Amino acid sequence: MNSSLPLRQSIRTHSPIPLQNHKSARFKLQPSRFVNSSIQNCSRTVSFSPSSIPIQPRFNGSVESRTVPSLRVRVSSNDAQFGSSNEDCEPKAPSFREFITSERIKVVSMLALALALCNADRVVMSVAIVPLSLAHGWSRSFSGVSSFLWGYLISPIAGGTLVDYYGGKVVMGWGVALWSLATFLTPWAADTSLWALLATRAMLGIAEGVALPCMNNMIARWFPQTERARAVGIAMAGFQFGNAIGLMLSPILMSKGGIFGPFVIFGLSGFLWVLVWLSAISSTPDRSSQISKYELEYILNKGWKSFPMENKPKTNRIIPPFRRLLSKMPTWSLIIANAMHSWIYHVDLKQAAWFSAVPWSVMGFMGFFGGMWSDMLIRSGISVTLTRKIMQSIGFFGPAIALIGLTTARNPFLASAWLTIAVGLKSFSHSGFLVNLQEIAPSYSGVLHGISNTAGTLAAIVGTVGAGFFVELVGSFRGFLLLTSLLYFLAALFYNIFSTGERVNFDETAIATEELEMFRNASEGCAVGIVISHPKR
Repeated sequence: MNSSLPLRQSIRTHSPIPLQNHKSARFKLQPSRFVNSSIQNCSRTVSFSPSSIPIQPRFNGSVESRTVPSLRVRVSSNDAQFGSSNEDCEPKAPSFREFITSERIKVVSMLALALALCNADRVVMSVAIVPLSLAHGWSRSFSGVSSFLWGYLISPIAGGTLVDYYGGKVVMGWGVALWSLATFLTPWAADTSLWALLATRAMLGIAEGVALPCMNNMIARWFPQTERARAVGIAMAGFQFGNAIGLMLSPILMSKGGIFGPFVIFGLSGFLWVLVWLSAISSTPDRSSQISKYELEYILNKGWKSFPMENKPKTNRIIPPFRRLLSKMPTWSLIIANAMHSWIYHVDLKQAAWFSAVPWSVMGFMGFFGGMWSDMLIRSGISVTLTRKIMQSIGFFGPAIALIGLTTARNPFLASAWLTIAVGLKSFSHSGFLVNLQEIAPSYSGVLHGISNTAGTLAAIVGTVGAGFFVELVGSFRGFLLLTSLLYFLAALFYNIFSTGERVNFDETAIATEELEMFRNASEGCAVGIVISHPKR
């Protein structure tokens, strides 16, 4: 945004030293010293300690540069001069009807569809592998080989880095195109050779590794903080329903179009999605030609503190500061949470007939409910940190207790009920650690998501392989369920101790740039009163 718009500036000094005696033109912005920002009736107070914001106050018509050790900026509307109202400067929260008809709902709906395709393409092989093995004479041991999982293991970190640099729209478009191509080529690969089939499944895993980091990036750009949890709930509901859709539709499509029917249908659906995505969706709200003025102002006013718009050339480096990212305990709280979140997914329980659509559907609905509740808590004044910990506690303590109940089940119906409760409650963690990625590091949410996803994939491999060894060691699956319950308790405690909903200082330069952008966004279109003072010595 243009920071040189005509503004009325009044400067009042509280200093024993005359302002004219100052020599330098810069304030040095300390990234972690952002003290306060509030918006009430279009009145904003932004406080910085000794900082590096270049300002050019006017003195008798001339422009002079000054150095000051402390800056407090109060930005307020001047309705008489600018012909605006408080409602124009800070739009009211949208109604439910406005929310579901907004441009940002179109964005999150497309994300939900992409994640549904992501999971459907992933699980269709679990249905097709048995007839494919019989048709091609593959061994039973081969049917358990998952080249997809190994492809998915290596891509999230690199994909998340690309997401942070190029944005979620571009990377998601390429990701869906590549995994749809891999799905579409699976029939050809299966008829060609085993190695060709393994290569296409690995390509599917590599391409799908960017899906969740892209989802987080797009939601952080399009949704203010008070709506992000429900947005993640909607997107992840698509992810869960995609699992159910893939498991239910694949046998039907196979019966109508042969073994390769679902691969062709899902692959073509992905290509269609890419065409709509590239033509109808913008990377940020300020680049959208379809968004209304009201919605854009609402997103900018509510979201300016946490994720600045990309209306300037990229200046951040493409290689993230991995050492600094991994040196902070909030990062490890997210990594451990994601690893534990993935643990139960890949334990091979979904082959049971009852573990098909119902648990995944319940998880989708419960995740959206958790997101709505999380946003309500934040709007009611509960801190972001406490809200995330509440959601994560439900998402981990709940499954831990449910798995203990599962060990007491005496029939398949009770076992199904307990497991459905476990995965349903686990979806509350989408409003915990999954949204938390955007909050502690907006500039690095993609690579952080990639790191935690890789940890989750490793946990999935360990959980799948380790379950067999553990059951063989203790003689029953009940012991493995109790171990999993203990791990959920420990992961929940670790997250509650070390997580935060506040910004973490991973990159001082990036944070300084974004806070300066916040100041510019806050001051545009409003009269500015600036108070400059020396700190007490």
